[in-house]
Amino acid sequence: MSFDGYKHIIYEGDTVILYLTITQVYCIKAETKTVNKKGTVVENVFQTPYGALKCGELIGKYYGSKISLSKGWGYVLQPTPELWTITLPHRTQIIYTPDISMIILQLELCPGSTVVESGTGSGSLSHALIRAVKPHGHLYTFDFHEARADTALEEFRDHGLANYVTVNTRDVCENGFGDDLNYKADAVFLDLPHPWLAIPHALNVLKRTGGRLCSFSPCIEQVQRSCLMLLKLGFQEIQTVEVLQTQYGVHQRHLPVLNLDFLKNEKDGSEGEKKEREVQKVVTMIPPPSMPGHTGYLTFATLPPVWARNLQITLNQNDINEAD
Repeated sequence: MSFDGYKHIIYEGDTVILYLTITQVYCIKAETKTVNKKGTVVENVFQTPYGALKCGELIGKYYGSKISLSKGWGYVLQPTPELWTITLPHRTQIIYTPDISMIILQLELCPGSTVVESGTGSGSLSHALIRAVKPHGHLYTFDFHEARADTALEEFRDHGLANYVTVNTRDVCENGFGDDLNYKADAVFLDLPHPWLAIPHALNVLKRTGGRLCSFSPCIEQVQRSCLMLLKLGFQEIQTVEVLQTQYGVHQRHLPVLNLDFLKNEKDGSEGEKKEREVQKVVTMIPPPSMPGHTGYLTFATLPPVWARNLQITLNQNDINEAD
């Protein structure tokens, strides 16, 4: 609904982002009624640190509006993949925006691209992939966990994205991606415990003209086995990166002024007198108190056109033999 294109007014059933502070951002539904844990229909009220919000009162308001709460105020924003990533209900460990931006860039996605993703998880990356390829592209996403896949499908429908995504329940390491996708994908993304088992199946879904592949792995041992499989199958331009986002603060600080006048003047015997050091107020950048921790490694590779693959496999095999 509100994920598929920009809107001005909040309608019944829209997913809305409630922004209170930079660390207090929530995802709510603009509905008058809701069903509680006991299965009873009750008034839809969302409790915040600054008071209760009756969600039905959001209907008809403009996105970006400032709303009053009993102990403060907040803003209602239109959802984006970035805001969804920080507010979604976690069913698995998710991929965050710094990694997502690198994935979309390196996979060379654009409107009209066909992407295959495994696994779906909580749908954090899926929403960003859909935005990158719509309105003419399509995302085929796979997850071996049926309940998780069904929940993701419901979210896509609720967000008005069902026309751009197909959700499948399948163990792609064992059974592949299905014959229907053979040679249809421009790019493949893998977020699996054993990605090297799925890479041969990814080879079958990438187009005969070639394509890009990305594998997300938290452990370097997974990366090593995946790279060896990529080399064996004729992939090229294999590289692994780690994205670490660092946020610097901007503050005013009093810094001493360096006075070099004594170099210009002759000594007159007053140098021994102590003078108060002159200071000035400047705006400076402050590094974070702690560095971000490791999330995962992103391994990218290019599959050449079908006519060049046999040559590339030979070259890669020579590299493997030399490394041994």
